[in-house]
Amino acid sequence: MRATELVRNRVVFSETAFADIVLLHVPKPVAGSTHGFKYRLAYVVKNACVVLYDNESGKGDHRHFKGKETPYIFHTPQRLIADFQRDIERWNRENRNT
Repeated sequence: MRATELVRNRVVFSETAFADIVLLHVPKPVAGSTHGFKYRLAYVVKNACVVLYDNESGKGDHRHFKGKETPYIFHTPQRLIADFQRDIERWNRENRNT
């Protein structure tokens, strides 16, 4: 069985900001994860990735925010997207004057 693409979407917020969301259902968990999903959710502002959620093989589930990488506890795809959206809102709120 091959990976099944569930979501592949680019959301444009402005001329200088967009989010790329890729979510796949995989036949077996990627190394470091315990669930059947592979994902990469990135928020890019002025050509810099400022928020990133992914589960790179071997590293498992984690997020990048404010230049720091921290573990992420994956629950469901819906929760993943909601958490990502919340971090986008937080980043925008904290950086609105830059």
